[in-house]
Amino acid sequence: MSLFRKIFGSKSDRFEKELKSDNRGKYMPEIKLPIDERFTINFKSNGGKFLYCENLNEIFQNLENIIEENNWEDKKALLLDNNLENKFKKTSLKATKKISDATFFLTTCENLIANDGSLLISSKQIFEKKLQELPVNFIVFATTSQITETIGEGLRSIKSNNREKIPTNITTIKHFKSGDDKDFLSYGSSAKNLYLLLLEDL
Repeated sequence: MSLFRKIFGSKSDRFEKELKSDNRGKYMPEIKLPIDERFTINFKSNGGKFLYCENLNEIFQNLENIIEENNWEDKKALLLDNNLENKFKKTSLKATKKISDATFFLTTCENLIANDGSLLISSKQIFEKKLQELPVNFIVFATTSQITETIGEGLRSIKSNNREKIPTNITTIKHFKSGDDKDFLSYGSSAKNLYLLLLEDL
């Protein structure tokens, strides 16, 4: 064995020591993933479909892909938000304000909650309608700046962004259609087949 190897150790020895140092003690604090990664992991484990987009053109392209994948070319989208309707007017979207005519719902949300992968929505998106009344298929347009750690932080964000009039009908969507009707975790909640178009804006 060479003198340098004795003093500094071989690459493989160092690599082994690094691996061993990853075996953390049970009282060591957990290594926290970045907030956006935690949201993505929890959102997917809830059954959501996630599409990350760097610009609006990618958002529009991915929306067209979702419509094509589900054979919704001749179907109507429920669009209650006039600003959103204006933003997506260049796409092939066929918009309606009548729930009974719609196959899917295109909407925004208030916040994306990292610690449980849920979406916080309010009367700004769904007015006074109940989740059960809305189509099963949701396409949500959101931005990375809307990701918050907890529901509490999301509620504080709603309050600070709406000082004049705080929206009502605040609720979370957490259970996305898994195909398992007997899943006790989603009992009593309105499961949705949900796509998230997430735009990078940070």
